[in-house]
Amino acid sequence: MIRYALQCEHGHEFEGWFGASSDYEEQHARGLMDCPMCGSKNVSKAIMAPAVSGTKAQRAEAPPPQAQEMMMQAAQAVRQHVEENFDYVGDSFAREARAIHEGRSEDRGIYGEASGGEVRKLIEDGVQVAPLPPGPPKKREIN
Repeated sequence: MIRYALQCEHGHEFEGWFGASSDYEEQHARGLMDCPMCGSKNVSKAIMAPAVSGTKAQRAEAPPPQAQEMMMQAAQAVRQHVEENFDYVGDSFAREARAIHEGRSEDRGIYGEASGGEVRKLIEDGVQVAPLPPGPPKKREIN
């Protein structure tokens, strides 16, 4: 897991955890990140001090492994809940989300895939969407 310090256009700072740096790049390109404080979609990496070893007094406290594990478990629980209770609509997500928003389709929870442009347009039009936490790594992706 990679932890990035993130910041929105309004200066709110928060953390994001990603399976790989490419996960951050993909989510950023697709417009799937937003500020948890204000909802701004204009999110970027904040300047981070490099992790340099030194004396105990100089080292920042890292989150305990238990906290990291709890966050990962919570994200997986959210994903599992969505997969078990929402309708998977595949690459029809943007079209179906818009139809639900406009009352042309049954109001229900859905999940699927959408391009960054589709997601941005949905958000601009007031359709509430959120990224789904990534699934566990596939066995072939584990070292």
